[in-house]
Amino acid sequence: MNIEEFFLKSVGEWNSMRSGHSLAFQEFDEVRSKIKIVPSKSNDCRVIKFLKDNLIATDAINKTFLINWEAKSEWDDENQKESSSGESIIVPIEISKTEGKIIRSVGYTEAVQLVSSYKILDDGTLIIYSDYSQIYTEERIWFVSNNLRSRSSVTKAKDSLAILQTSYASEIRSLKKEIISQR
Repeated sequence: MNIEEFFLKSVGEWNSMRSGHSLAFQEFDEVRSKIKIVPSKSNDCRVIKFLKDNLIATDAINKTFLINWEAKSEWDDENQKESSSGESIIVPIEISKTEGKIIRSVGYTEAVQLVSSYKILDDGTLIIYSDYSQIYTEERIWFVSNNLRSRSSVTKAKDSLAILQTSYASEIRSLKKEIISQR
């Protein structure tokens, strides 16, 4: 599987449940999200501007994806609930069949534009390595079945290599009612 096939297999709406462990603050977080992954349209002005700003040839538009999310976080303290939402433009750039770079308008750990490197293992697992100013993350995403993905991440401090945070998520694809009724 190459990177474009991986993202095309990921297209759809997903319900995600993630548990995060902040070792730095000794806290546990549970996050429920709705994630939507779609190929971008060739005339999407946001994508065209993003490609131009990053000096990416517009023929890469066929490999560009939009990821939208709405997340609700529930900290240990019942009174402390936090919601967030956003969108990221994803441009995978293949260097070889199994390695390359991913340019994102919004990173996974920090809300900044980011160029990450990736590797796809023989079993189809996507590993994304992201280098931020003070931290770096390793994120793994794999398909358990066509409609079930798993995701794990580890965030480390650059200066000490201390593990700051870990997370694990299961993501279930939302199936349309008409598809379910046909079975």
